[in-house]
Amino acid sequence: MADHDPMPLIGVIPAGGLSRRLGPIPCSKEILPVGFHGDPRSGSRPRVVSSYLLAAMRDAGVKRAYMVLRPGKWDIPQYYGDGSDVGIDLAYLVAAVPHGPAYTVDQARPFVDGARVAFGFPDILLSPEDSLRQVAEHQTATGADLVLGLFPAPHPPDDEMVELDGSRVARILFWPDQTELVYTWNSAVWTPVFTEFLHQHLETVELGVAAGAERREVKVGYVFQAAIEAGIPVETVTFRDGRCIDIGTPANLARASGALARGASPFDAPPAD
Repeated sequence: MADHDPMPLIGVIPAGGLSRRLGPIPCSKEILPVGFHGDPRSGSRPRVVSSYLLAAMRDAGVKRAYMVLRPGKWDIPQYYGDGSDVGIDLAYLVAAVPHGPAYTVDQARPFVDGARVAFGFPDILLSPEDSLRQVAEHQTATGADLVLGLFPAPHPPDDEMVELDGSRVARILFWPDQTELVYTWNSAVWTPVFTEFLHQHLETVELGVAAGAERREVKVGYVFQAAIEAGIPVETVTFRDGRCIDIGTPANLARASGALARGASPFDAPPAD
């Protein structure tokens, strides 16, 4: 299949969480040190967790990215500045509606008009490191409006599990009590078609709340499922030997930090219970 002419690829990174699972920490979760990298002056310096995602975005062809913060997380822009150190032009937005990650992502809509979006979680380490690039390349090759990067779920009942129909997503199950499904999603690339669908879907949610429905935190995965139900084909790139570590829990943070401090891969360390 011939490649489609790609639109610009812009990164969108949600950084509006409260880090409740980690308890009190001295900085925003997204800039917790996890490992080290080379420095021409000191030889090495701590590497913060979100820098792994930014490196993956840069590798995928992202030249500009927006980090969407909640009020008070000013240490993130203070740390990264304009993004020169990570090789991406960085800008910062403030989440206006504290009702879940989907609203956080939608905050970037006016700034990604006419572009593709590369999306990932700043507190999740992924292997292979070029997985986001592969997802972006698949989107370019197929022209799909939404492509998800799938990884074996470390703890299937605790994840958003993806049921496949060939290379497409049949449905997403949210924290099922029991499942034989294997994969969860951890990255995505989408076109303006899905950007607009996300915005319109959240407006529908707001109308439902105004009509008396109960408000709930809206995960990005919920909107993916809504897109499937609306007939938007959702393509996938499945990393059958891939790995993911969410450092948003004390056990996983210790696991990743300890392994990287020893110069080892965090994916080779025993999984956290």
